[in-house]
Amino acid sequence: MKTSALALALLLIGPALAARAQATTPDKPLYTVQEGYKVDADTMKGFRTWRSAACDRCHGPNQEGMVGPSLVNSLKVLTKAEFIATVTGGRLDKGMPSFGASPVVADNIEHLYAYLKGRSDGAITQAKVQEIK
Repeated sequence: MKTSALALALLLIGPALAARAQATTPDKPLYTVQEGYKVDADTMKGFRTWRSAACDRCHGPNQEGMVGPSLVNSLKVLTKAEFIATVTGGRLDKGMPSFGASPVVADNIEHLYAYLKGRSDGAITQAKVQEIK
């Protein structure tokens, strides 16, 4: 995504989400995974958001693509800000709806990013995960 398009998308999704997209917390890892499928509570929220928003209808049950692109591959190149802008603003020209008005997605966008980034990084080795107890 070009810088001007990213800036416009961030304006559209609002200052709170834009700030979250740029925020980093070096003392807390993005996700924690054990045995390839056990994840921390926040990453589990991301998985639940994935299921709730029915993202698998287009991106496949394993995030490897169907009608929509493979998110396993896409998250290797998209920045967090680009991911958030895409999910909240959609890509209507490519058939991706906007999830910016969805409270479930908006409230859990960082958790969704963590879950999908863990899948993309290969740390989460299967699509269905369980919470670390």
